[in-house]
Amino acid sequence: MSEKFVHPYIPNSVPEVQAQMLKSIGARDIEEFFRCIPENLRVKGLLDLPKPFLSEAALRRHVEGILSKNRTSGELLCFLGGGCWNHYVPAVCDEINGRSEFLTAYAGEPYEDHGRFQALFEYESLMAELLDVDVVNVPTYDGSQAAGTALRMAGRITKRDEVLVADTTSPDRLSAIRGYLTPDMKVTLVAHEAGTGLLEAADLASKLSEKTAAVYFENPSYLGFIETRGREISEAAHAKGALCVVYADPSSLGVLTPPSNYGADLTCGDIQPLGIHMFMGGGRGGFIGAPDDVKFIEEYPSRLFGIAPTTHREWGFGDVAWERTSFAKRENAKEFVGTAAALWGITAAVYLALMGPRGMKELGEACMGRTAYAIRKLGEIPGVRVPAIGRSFFKEVPVNFDGTGKTVKEINQALLEKGIFGGHDLSGAFPELGQAALYAFTEVVTQEDIDALAEALAEVIQR
Repeated sequence: MSEKFVHPYIPNSVPEVQAQMLKSIGARDIEEFFRCIPENLRVKGLLDLPKPFLSEAALRRHVEGILSKNRTSGELLCFLGGGCWNHYVPAVCDEINGRSEFLTAYAGEPYEDHGRFQALFEYESLMAELLDVDVVNVPTYDGSQAAGTALRMAGRITKRDEVLVADTTSPDRLSAIRGYLTPDMKVTLVAHEAGTGLLEAADLASKLSEKTAAVYFENPSYLGFIETRGREISEAAHAKGALCVVYADPSSLGVLTPPSNYGADLTCGDIQPLGIHMFMGGGRGGFIGAPDDVKFIEEYPSRLFGIAPTTHREWGFGDVAWERTSFAKRENAKEFVGTAAALWGITAAVYLALMGPRGMKELGEACMGRTAYAIRKLGEIPGVRVPAIGRSFFKEVPVNFDGTGKTVKEINQALLEKGIFGGHDLSGAFPELGQAALYAFTEVVTQEDIDALAEALAEVIQR
């Protein structure tokens, strides 16, 4: 490629234009800008990249060819979960979040983003009712960040530097928590009971101390089972002066008791199940719920929207305790907040308003009913053990295939050939479960779908 090549996608790559720009700023050549970078860190020559497509049509054909290799949950029968689920998304959710006043609003103010502050206030109000808490923030990037922030809040409130985390926590979320808390706080894992998956009381008691800022567990757990000892865990934490932080699936709260009702001080999670499609790396938003107590409110790093009467006898919507945020304190802030997932918060508000209490109850019942049927149906297959751990489940269940002589990878590949996304492979993160996979059964899964899965699994195993 010659030095005079004009790149179609790099602005100002015309040599004459570059020469004029260099002359204007008094630089001899482009290399002058990079001389501050040590030679051993600089790439010599060109990157090993394919030649650029010189037309938009050719580029589009190439990219669409790559994308066409993807198989989506809409094309195949999907039983994947593990933190991002194939729930039904009402058309009105896509319609509202596609409106320009929401879709294009970035970080403006009420005079230019008409309705956004009110929409987010309504989101917080609906989420607070679902969680049975007083305060909910504007969504963070995702549930993992919400978990990390909630634990940092607990550390600041208690002035302690260790958190106890259930070892059945999502591996991805645990990694994010560790990264978010390092180097200021220590993460110590608490063991689970081998048969039930429940947090082991003796191990928790032995690790609770005056250094413990919070005890963290997920309910429903990453492995699908329901933690039935929430009250005992929170009381044990409180007895040592620690807080209790629970990560909850909002789609479960129409049928399961909200964590605040069994002693959780902070409730966090992800709003993806609330009217948001499965996306590759997107479609996530984290929430943190707390009581109306200044010691909690002052530790929120994210924005909170409130309502107040104006001098014109109208209602106004705006930030609560703005001075506590990084927008106001900048380098002295407790945590920094950047672009939030506000659009998904508005989407979740639309979903919750549409569903109402009865709809959320029906959603939870549908998920639990399908999961119970799947446990019975898959358990009839020779060599399959379900559940692999736990007693009561919501939406997901671990399935063990040790008795089949096949690995989860082999089974999933064979199912894919039959047009089915199998379960999420657990054998790497939870080797004690053997060749096990996590299967998700949301409200969009029908009895016929579960029967088709059971039939396909039986055929694959008998090969």
